[in-house]
Amino acid sequence: MNVSLLAEFIPSEARDLREEKTMHKEETKISCLAFQRQEAIIRDLTDKINAVKAVQEKARFAEEIQKEVDVLLSCAGYKNESLDCKNCHFIANLRKKTADLIIKVKKLSED
Repeated sequence: MNVSLLAEFIPSEARDLREEKTMHKEETKISCLAFQRQEAIIRDLTDKINAVKAVQEKARFAEEIQKEVDVLLSCAGYKNESLDCKNCHFIANLRKKTADLIIKVKKLSED
């Protein structure tokens, strides 16, 4: 096979694989009923944030997300050695920080 044809083929193939991965996002698989229950609630609230335009409405939903995330962060069943627990807390902390940012934007817009 001609080397120049091979060089042209590889980037195209890599691009196809990248597109395929973005089309089929994998769901987070954390084996914990508390996470799965809270995840459904948090995703619903996130969808609501994304659907509204007003910062005040977004902040109201962000405050609800903070409460739901706190349920995960204060989980009595947390185990230091569990990868599921570590991933749950990592995701929960990211969501809490995001909700905090939305609330700060609301406060800044009020000033």
